[in-house]
Amino acid sequence: MINTLIQRKTLWISIILVGFSLVAHAADITIKVNKRYLNLPISQKQDRKKMVFEINGKQERSFVIRLANAEPEYWVFCDVSTLKGKTIKINCEGDGAGLSKIYQADEISGQDMLYKEENRPQFHFTTKRGWINDPNGMIYYEGEYHLFYQHNPYEREWENMSWGHAVSKDMVHWQELPTALYPDELGTMFSGSTVIDYNNTAGFNKGNTPAMVAAYTANTADKQTQCIAYSLDKGRTWTKYTKNPVIDSKAKWNSVDTRDPRVFWYKPGNHWVMVLNERDGHSIYNSTNLKDWNYQSHTTGFWECPDLFELPIDGDKTKTKWVMYGASNAYMVGSFDGKKFTPESGKHYYVTGSIYAAQTFTNIPEADGRRIQIGWSRISHKGMPFNGMMLMPTNLELKSTKNGVRLFSEPVKETDQLFTSVNKWTDLKAEAANENLKKYSNEGSLRIKTKIKLSHATNAGISLNGQKILDYDMNFNLVNGTFYSPEDMTSMEISADIYIDRTSIEVFIDGGAYSYSMERKLDINNKDGLKFWGTNIDVKDLEIFSVKSVWK
Repeated sequence: MINTLIQRKTLWISIILVGFSLVAHAADITIKVNKRYLNLPISQKQDRKKMVFEINGKQERSFVIRLANAEPEYWVFCDVSTLKGKTIKINCEGDGAGLSKIYQADEISGQDMLYKEENRPQFHFTTKRGWINDPNGMIYYEGEYHLFYQHNPYEREWENMSWGHAVSKDMVHWQELPTALYPDELGTMFSGSTVIDYNNTAGFNKGNTPAMVAAYTANTADKQTQCIAYSLDKGRTWTKYTKNPVIDSKAKWNSVDTRDPRVFWYKPGNHWVMVLNERDGHSIYNSTNLKDWNYQSHTTGFWECPDLFELPIDGDKTKTKWVMYGASNAYMVGSFDGKKFTPESGKHYYVTGSIYAAQTFTNIPEADGRRIQIGWSRISHKGMPFNGMMLMPTNLELKSTKNGVRLFSEPVKETDQLFTSVNKWTDLKAEAANENLKKYSNEGSLRIKTKIKLSHATNAGISLNGQKILDYDMNFNLVNGTFYSPEDMTSMEISADIYIDRTSIEVFIDGGAYSYSMERKLDINNKDGLKFWGTNIDVKDLEIFSVKSVWK
């Protein structure tokens, strides 16, 4: 009897950690929330285990996590500010040895070094912790640009797909907000889009407040269905439609691959359009209320993450074409009548490299008129508790070229605030230009604008510690391995606007006719620095810009 009492007393011992009371029993802990964050220890050496949060016996969230039993490699966090005053029961599979390390605080673990980390990009969006991929639900509303994104809050690798959320006044300085959409009984939260339902077609509006409506894919191993949710507080909190899913097309396509709804209002037809990737291409659906959708047509040859939009040609709003693309950014140019996209040329490309699953903002004011795109960059950051990043926002335009109408892409004007010209030269030989570049070779972030003229139809360019960030091969008409033919096909010149961040490089060729991105490779044994290379090349223009961090 005495031994039994001792065992019970040991089992129910109250462990007092910083900021909260924690009671441990087996693989469960109970926490009364009185701080903003729960900090969770992570080790990539641990297998993933299921963790469940319960409040009053009801599941609040469920996810898998590599909870560290010993010394954590890094920490992740849950924003539980909306749960203050409530008691959470946390259950974790296994022996639960890592549960005792969980603590709550008003700061995340590592807050003092946040955005100061060695490999933190300085002018690209990255999440505080965890994994990010596809941008989702990009929309402008009442002075804010909203960037939702595929997110694993609990690890730096892909899993637990949720919708992360950040807002910005200028697409440059971003404020990360709490996770917007969590997995539920229908599946994890895959990619999608958002719209503002000004006309209350779905019936979600409240008074004079229009609903922000998200269309997203709920993913399971068995199928992918399309669902909607709405927000009445500018995307801060969300209510999922009780009659989800609104589309279940697995049987129609005999495929689990039906995902990534891209929704927009088609004014001439007075209805909603959804572009949905289904098996081998993009399908068009129509709706008058965002709930009931009717299939219309299908364009084969695309995979994942569709986008479809209209652009003026050469800025002339009386002459327009529609652009359709998928996750790879290969695109077709054509016409669209609200029900069917008719390709007229393509596929073409305007951007390659690390970019994937790019999307464009909806609801940009007509007075602005831009079509602004952000793409996911498939780049990791060595030793960091986060993974992936977003590329710079770019403005897309259709321009007439010798080959027909083509997309061009250049960074939006809002990014100019980050870059200050510090030196400029014209008409240099490569040797003199390289002398001028020496003092900038060790910069963590840098912008370089240049135009070079080749003397031979071979190859030339610019490199950083041996990495060829521009490699123009006139013999094979290649720029860094991709076919490129300039507008003047006999020109010996090429211009490049180069953006170097701590872990990435973005390059825009000839005013955005072609662009690409790559991982910045750090070779500690190579001391070549920045240098032009090639046979007797002329550097017609060279301008160096310093870079301001978006985190300061």
